[in-house]
Amino acid sequence: MKESALNGGDPALLRRLNIEAVLRAIRDQEPMTLAQIGKAASLSRQTVDVALEELAGYGWIDEVAPSKSKGRPARRYRFRADAGHVLGIDVGSHSALLILADLDGNLVSTLTVNDRDPDQPSSRSRLETIRNAAIDFVAEHPVKQITAVCLGVPGIVDAAGQIRASTPLSEWQGLDLAREAGRWFGCPAYVENDANLAAVAEHWRGAAQDTGDFIQLLTGRRTGAALILNGQLHRGRGGAAGEIAGLHIFGWDGTDLTALGGSDTGQVFVAAAEGEQDAVDRVERFARTYAQGTAAMVLTVNPDLVVIGGGISRAGESLAAPMRRHLEELCVDPPLVRASELGVEAVALGAVRHALNHTDQNLFNFHSPKT
Repeated sequence: MKESALNGGDPALLRRLNIEAVLRAIRDQEPMTLAQIGKAASLSRQTVDVALEELAGYGWIDEVAPSKSKGRPARRYRFRADAGHVLGIDVGSHSALLILADLDGNLVSTLTVNDRDPDQPSSRSRLETIRNAAIDFVAEHPVKQITAVCLGVPGIVDAAGQIRASTPLSEWQGLDLAREAGRWFGCPAYVENDANLAAVAEHWRGAAQDTGDFIQLLTGRRTGAALILNGQLHRGRGGAAGEIAGLHIFGWDGTDLTALGGSDTGQVFVAAAEGEQDAVDRVERFARTYAQGTAAMVLTVNPDLVVIGGGISRAGESLAAPMRRHLEELCVDPPLVRASELGVEAVALGAVRHALNHTDQNLFNFHSPKT
């Protein structure tokens, strides 16, 4: 933005916009000099200096120690990724995976919690287990503040963070989980469908970094799907986009890991790769059913890629290859098929990315870590 366009306006608004411009200029960048920041933000050196002083007072930036060189080195500034942290939580059918990350998305630590108590199956007891685990987890690390929390759940979530429907978490149906989680650290909390978050993660740093249109499959104890179109998550009117598993004609209610039979599905894929006929037949039946529902979405949105995620992603090419073959038979323009590069951490990583996106939005409106 040009300073001249703001002359004569509200001084407080001008100050806020200048600070925002400087913050945007240095966010996600290597340390920058005043001149570089001024050029990137279209602001004068004096204005940049004032904004930097205020941002440093808030704790969002700091000055980088100069390198040893002749003459007086130019001052350089960087965004402080440790000024805050985000917490991503994957709430599964029987456990929860927590990932703590700084504001640059660098992972600090992970924790897996068994949050299903067979003696206390109520929604409140399970929520308390996750809450206590999250608070203790964060307390173990030198964290100044949690700027956002995001939880991924297996179900349909509305835009406000309320769970509209969830078979694995039926006791949470109607729960305003975003409001509940927002009390844990006194910060904004967000809730999203698990397959949607897995798609966000694969697009961020996984198998779909190079494409803007893809279908995300997520299979563990259940199967879900999500859509990224034009580089953006497509949630649908009420958050139910991708819920094709609800259409029983495709048989997706039987495409969970138990459908392969046996206690160790990994061994089934290994045996299939070695040519054991019973295992080959089981994987083939699974892949055919899996492909039929996928094909319905492929024929609708014509994506570049299908990503196989969740616990089933460990099968790799043993599943991707027959899926690819079936989609070639079923689709006019078959997409690429890849196994997830993030595995079982995809949902929690997507929750981290979702929390970071909202943190940035809030950061550019409120500049003090205390707000």
